[in-house]
Amino acid sequence: MKRFSSLVFLFVFFTLGCAHHPVPALSDASPSSAAPFQPEVVGAVSGSEAPRLKSTTALEIGGVEEGREILKEGPTETGKQAATISDPSEVSRSSPKISTQSGTESDDRKEDFEEGPSGEEKEIVRIPDPLESFNRAMFDFNDKLYFWVLKPVAQGYNQVVPEPARVGVKNFFSNVRFPVRFVSSLLQGDIKGAATQLGRFLVNTIWGVGGLLDPSSSEQLNIPKQDPDLGQTLGIYGVGQGFYFVWPILGPSSARDSVGLAGDFFLYPVSYINPWYDWAAVRAYEEVNNASLRIGDYESLKEAAIDPYVAVRDAYHQYRLKKVEAARGQPEPPKPGGVE
Repeated sequence: MKRFSSLVFLFVFFTLGCAHHPVPALSDASPSSAAPFQPEVVGAVSGSEAPRLKSTTALEIGGVEEGREILKEGPTETGKQAATISDPSEVSRSSPKISTQSGTESDDRKEDFEEGPSGEEKEIVRIPDPLESFNRAMFDFNDKLYFWVLKPVAQGYNQVVPEPARVGVKNFFSNVRFPVRFVSSLLQGDIKGAATQLGRFLVNTIWGVGGLLDPSSSEQLNIPKQDPDLGQTLGIYGVGQGFYFVWPILGPSSARDSVGLAGDFFLYPVSYINPWYDWAAVRAYEEVNNASLRIGDYESLKEAAIDPYVAVRDAYHQYRLKKVEAARGQPEPPKPGGVE
């Protein structure tokens, strides 16, 4: 019977979630540097200023070659306007490419520009993707795993457990992740942030019934939520994202954030539950509970994007980039040549 139970828990673990959370979401309930499945990246970005995913898809913009928007001179006040191209041959004949290389980041990313609503050019930041064929295969695998396994289980769980209870479970696991956030804040030299993490942990543990409630966020206390992790910490010390990588089950990541992912694993107390299949069952339950609170986010992105893989990749990279810059005290990535 014990061997049979071990096999069951092993199956649940490899189908529903692995040893880490991360992403990356904006609340401190999601502090890891890589997100299980694609949907969690969508949930992470939805809580902040969403990146302009439309501009990253080559098929959606008439006059785009290799993902770069084509601009030509026009009679507007700014001197440039987006070209309207009816003849595809006009792209190669008369429309210049706009691209530049930035020296402000260590990971050799490509930076292009698109025209914003008010006529100004906005930077499009991309991450190198030399393993695109493999990453697309893993993206498809995670996509099917979400729709065939995780989503049906989460929907059934959603019908049985009321939302307040599910939010309480999410708060509990967020509180348990305190060591990840506390150590990351210390390594970043953010003493005030570390004190904030300690204060939230003590208040939520004592007055929040072991973390099921979140009194720290009440109007009376208003202790801000933060979600630092080791991947962000490496970025603050100048380590670039490197290349994009999609882990099976874990989802979108990068070379840098994969290293941070391993470190976060050892700081997460749940990782030390023994035997291993009990640990796997707890992590699987955590992922099902989290998924039950964000059903629909990933589906909306897939419907809106021409290429969901590109949309998720760019959303992940821009989210992680902005997170590092915010920790440095720079709310937006630096832009070359005076571009605003």
